[in-house]
Amino acid sequence: MLRFLLRRFVVALLVAATVLTLAFMLTRLSGDLAISIAGANATQADVELIRKAYGLDRPVIVQFFDWVGRAMIGDFGESYFFKARTAALIGERMPVTITLGLTGLLIALFVSIPMGIAAAVNEGAWVDRVVQFIALLGQAMPGFWLGLILMITFGLQLGWLPISGTGSWQHYVMPGIVLAFTAIPALTRLTRAGMIQAMSSDYIRTARAKGLSRASILLKHALRNAAIPVVAIAAVQLGFMLGGSIVIESVFALHGVGFLAWESIGKNDFPVVQAVVLVLAVIYVALTMLADILNAVLDPRLRTA
Repeated sequence: MLRFLLRRFVVALLVAATVLTLAFMLTRLSGDLAISIAGANATQADVELIRKAYGLDRPVIVQFFDWVGRAMIGDFGESYFFKARTAALIGERMPVTITLGLTGLLIALFVSIPMGIAAAVNEGAWVDRVVQFIALLGQAMPGFWLGLILMITFGLQLGWLPISGTGSWQHYVMPGIVLAFTAIPALTRLTRAGMIQAMSSDYIRTARAKGLSRASILLKHALRNAAIPVVAIAAVQLGFMLGGSIVIESVFALHGVGFLAWESIGKNDFPVVQAVVLVLAVIYVALTMLADILNAVLDPRLRTA
């Protein structure tokens, strides 16, 4: 188990280092940062002054290692536009993004697990085909389009839910549904496959021979084993949701980390963009590592894989 944990930790560090490097290099490849900060109407003297003020006149490799050293202790520099510490900005916005991600994950689990069970119990029947069609539809549907449809229907026409802001739990319902649609297809198919495999197992036949009720067989025996990979992959899906919240937060004007990134891109606020990319990537890597560890705990065969 210790060797397994060490391998996963090394892989996580390598992925985080790669993301850190890409986050830095991509902003440099987008053009001269000093010119972007100064604006189109700035003089050459203004550009040179900004280049020296922000340390952009130093070699790129020096800038990179300086940023890495500060990032490792949580210092991402100061925002060019907001004139505040980047770490503080992200810390203020992160609760909104985490709340949105957890809301989407809970909705996805609440919908996908019953659908997966229904499809497995009725394998090959019309119920199974309908569930698979819904999963396919959810995978193909663009999140921003679904968000606009929900806003028009439930926000503007019916007036049931607010279409923007973070004032109450109602503000997270529609964006949570949109975010859940990105995870429902994978979770539904995984639940269906796990239930089909479990229902053909010897212990299920033994449970039937003992005269146990259908509900007891499905929920207490088959689902208990089929849900193991679903619970493990839920951590990975949460990472996807946090990373994909940039679009959803922009559509619903939720002032989370994703909306902060969207604002910063429009304002050429590169320190914030770099930090958001790095923080979301590290969270995703950590959640993926957690899913691997959970899988290994639940299935000892994976420890030697």
